[in-house]
Amino acid sequence: MQRVGECWGRYPQARQQISTLRHRDAPLPLPETSMLAYGNGRSYGDSCLNDGGTLLHTRALDRFIAFDPDTGILRCEAGLLLAEILDFAIPRGWFLPVTPGTKFVTVGGAIANDVHGKNHHVAGTFGCHVRAFELLRSDGSRRLCTTTEHGDWFAATVGGLGLTGVITWAEIALKRIAGPWLDTETHRFGDLGAFLALSQDSERDYEYTVAWIDCTARGRRLGRGLFMRGNHARGAPPNRPGAPCTRMTMPFVPPVSLVNALTLRPFNWLYFHRGSRRPAHAVQHYEPYFYPLDGVLHWNRMYGPRGFLQYQCVVPNGAARDAVASLLETIAGSGKGSFLAVLKQFGTRRSPGMLSFPRPGVTLALDFPNDGGKVFALLDRLDDIVAAAGGAVYPAKDARMSGPRFKQYFPAWEAFSTFIDPRMSSGFWRRVMA
Repeated sequence: MQRVGECWGRYPQARQQISTLRHRDAPLPLPETSMLAYGNGRSYGDSCLNDGGTLLHTRALDRFIAFDPDTGILRCEAGLLLAEILDFAIPRGWFLPVTPGTKFVTVGGAIANDVHGKNHHVAGTFGCHVRAFELLRSDGSRRLCTTTEHGDWFAATVGGLGLTGVITWAEIALKRIAGPWLDTETHRFGDLGAFLALSQDSERDYEYTVAWIDCTARGRRLGRGLFMRGNHARGAPPNRPGAPCTRMTMPFVPPVSLVNALTLRPFNWLYFHRGSRRPAHAVQHYEPYFYPLDGVLHWNRMYGPRGFLQYQCVVPNGAARDAVASLLETIAGSGKGSFLAVLKQFGTRRSPGMLSFPRPGVTLALDFPNDGGKVFALLDRLDDIVAAAGGAVYPAKDARMSGPRFKQYFPAWEAFSTFIDPRMSSGFWRRVMA
């Protein structure tokens, strides 16, 4: 039976067969259509969709296999959520080595998209901390992949968008922590130059850094925002016994996007001015720092029935000041943007993945309501700026980049294509290869 499926951005939609994988030792089903592994559907575009084909749901592969409490080495099935790892690991004094902005992604999805986080400048990508995984191909073969054993398959699968086969289990190295609390600082800054100075000043002493940007500001205020940096706290603060439990939900899809010209500028102005002129120090639980959007379940519904498009790019450090300024001016001039625009510095640690997105430079990410041709034309203009600067756009958050742009951003695509399972495909791959 075909079902209408969608990604987290709710654009595009696809009709596909659904097949659930329940046991890691079982063979793959072999439908007549193409196949694609599908975890929890948190990719923003069509890299997790397979219109006209079959999705292999992996969430039932959610078992812990082995854990060494002395070294923090965890082996688990690929359908396990990062949230479930956190619930298991934190009480034992361990944490994820790298985490994206949501904990509701699967281990397999984190590897396939080689996710990154607020500590990229010191820890690199998620793939840097993967020790091994099993890759199940449609011909029934199983490969144990490490950086030294089947290392070429390891490199193709990390950041390989699920196209090389199905990851059944993985082994990752967790990070030792004292508890669930973070020592944080928030700095309000006035322009893009101040962000770059804060970022450079914070790299040595702070493991986690990220900035929220007022995407509506222009002129001398261009790039203003709030810079947040932090480290794991050494001990538990007094009078804070447990995790925050407040969680809201967006219960319905409104008829129009709640992110629009009437709400965007007032929200960005208020959010910027809520920050103190002086650095604000706090001890806070890890959840609101790492996962602010996870506090609102189904927040993607606020963009209305047409959904939204997320755009994340990276530009090299040498071109960052001019390129990011041009990106922000173009966005502010369009009158479009999002409540949560994020600016972050990537470090120099190289990912093991052949098609991994992070590279040294500055990365900008924000959402745009899908209003049809206007937003697509805007994103094409942003592509021109990114391409001219020698940057790239993130496939896991894309629903519209062209084939020539993808091949420019990821010159290893041709070598990668030799590792694709002949039965695997996705809407994204067919689009950029067309």
